[in-house]
Amino acid sequence: MKHKQGAFITGYVTILIKGDRPELFFQRCMQQGIPVWDVKKTDDDTCSGNVRLRDVKEIKAIKRKTDYKLAFTDKKGYPFFIKRFIKKKPLMIGLIMSIMLVIFLSNIIWEVQITGVPTEIEEKISEQLDDYGVHSGAWIFTLEQPTAIQDQLIKDVPELLWVGVEQKGTTFYLEGVEKSIVEEEEPTGPQHLVATKKGVIKNMYVSQGLPKASVNDYVEPGDVLVSGIINEEENEENEEDEEDSERQLDLVAAEGDITATTWYEVSVNVPLEGNYEMLSGEQEKKYYLGIGNLQLPIWGFRDPDYEDIHRETNENSIRFFNWELPVKFIDTTLSEKVYNTVERTKEEAINTGIQQAKNELKLQLGPESQIISENVLHETIESGKVKLNLYISVEENIAKAEPIEPISQGD
Repeated sequence: MKHKQGAFITGYVTILIKGDRPELFFQRCMQQGIPVWDVKKTDDDTCSGNVRLRDVKEIKAIKRKTDYKLAFTDKKGYPFFIKRFIKKKPLMIGLIMSIMLVIFLSNIIWEVQITGVPTEIEEKISEQLDDYGVHSGAWIFTLEQPTAIQDQLIKDVPELLWVGVEQKGTTFYLEGVEKSIVEEEEPTGPQHLVATKKGVIKNMYVSQGLPKASVNDYVEPGDVLVSGIINEEENEENEEDEEDSERQLDLVAAEGDITATTWYEVSVNVPLEGNYEMLSGEQEKKYYLGIGNLQLPIWGFRDPDYEDIHRETNENSIRFFNWELPVKFIDTTLSEKVYNTVERTKEEAINTGIQQAKNELKLQLGPESQIISENVLHETIESGKVKLNLYISVEENIAKAEPIEPISQGD
């Protein structure tokens, strides 16, 4: 029967009816839509049957309108099982504490494994991880995300080329790759050093080859600065004395450092009024338990009285042994965000523009270049912006290697 399905889950009771013709009581219950099953007549004036727990209130109401006596002889189902279990307080407390202890221990880092690097670097990584709070016994919820730990390790341990951090259960696995120092390969053949840009040579240091330019010389792209033919002049003199003599050229790989003064024309726009946002440093923490899309607050129930708020949220899944439960521990940092407006004078905008242009050019040319001077060629104010044309002088290495084409003897 349909009414018996799920009765054990919702709970049911066995009732005993005593009186004249007790089966009529169960018939009245059925007439009012109350399911009854397993009806048994145990005596001439006694009858028993099973009814659902939620129908007991209506059965009592029917009994009050009759002369029958009602008694409950048995109770079955989960509601009664749980009620009996709850009454056993020591057992209940022990079970709850055991589950909490297992969950707590399942969310602690028990081991940190480092692979792929030498012992010396492994010790450095271990020291840095200790500073980050990543060690045996650390609570997982207090740690940064693995990607953040990776980025920080790359910065703090210069010997690392790459590092991967992964959390599996209660173990942190870290695999690193050491930087290999690659020595510059010697040139495979003879070469000249030629200019890559227009400029005036400021300094020359030639370790190998024949210099073809001097300090204060103006050079253009493609000009030979250092020749890889070291006896070129001697052979030219010999050619004048002996026209039929064979030329023997000594070819080397020209090497050196040639620094020249170069020039760049740069345009930049700077607004007279600028807006930017920043964090004031004031912040508060809020903690939640996340179940699906539902977040139950644990600590921090009210938002702070900040006009603008920047939110940063970290989520950590709660584990039970090696299983990841559908419950997450969420911590949210609420930081006060402040918007500031800066109004610049024309002179301040020009200085800002010059510094911006120098920084961009320095970033483009590399750290070895050095900016020595700058001049403002033209300045205008349009649409609330100062437009600048700048002429910037730079000291940089302008030499590059160019292979020497094979020269046949006698040419």
